[in-house]
Amino acid sequence: MKSSIFLGLGAILAGLAVAGGAFASHALKDRLTERALEIFETGIRYQMYHSLALLLVALFLSQSQTGQSSLNVAGIAFLVGIVLFSGSLYALALSGIKWLGAITPLGGVAFLIGWGCIVSAAFTAKPSP
Repeated sequence: MKSSIFLGLGAILAGLAVAGGAFASHALKDRLTERALEIFETGIRYQMYHSLALLLVALFLSQSQTGQSSLNVAGIAFLVGIVLFSGSLYALALSGIKWLGAITPLGGVAFLIGWGCIVSAAFTAKPSP
C-alpha cells in the first residue's frame, strides 16, 4: 500500500479518537455506568495508540526501500486491530451485550501481529547511505 493511505487513515482515526474521547467525557459521562465508561475509554486509548502506529508505518514506508511487505502487513494489522479491539469495546460499552467482549482479543492479536511486523521490518532494513 502507499504510505499516503496509512498516513491519511492514521490521521483520520486519531482525530476520531480525540472526538470519541470528548464525546465520552461529555455526552456519555451521565449515560453509562462507570465500568462501561472505562471500557469505552480503553477503546479510545488503544485506537489513539494504533492510529499513531499507522503514522509511523507511513513514515517508515516513505523512508525505506526494504521491509515494505512487513510494513504493509503491519499497517493492515493495526487497522484490523482498531476495528476489532476498539470497535468491540465501543459496542460493548454502548450496548451492554457481553459476548462482544469475546471479539476484543482478536483485535489484540492483530495489534501484536502489527508490532511483530515492524520488528521484522527493522531487522531486515538496510542502513541508509
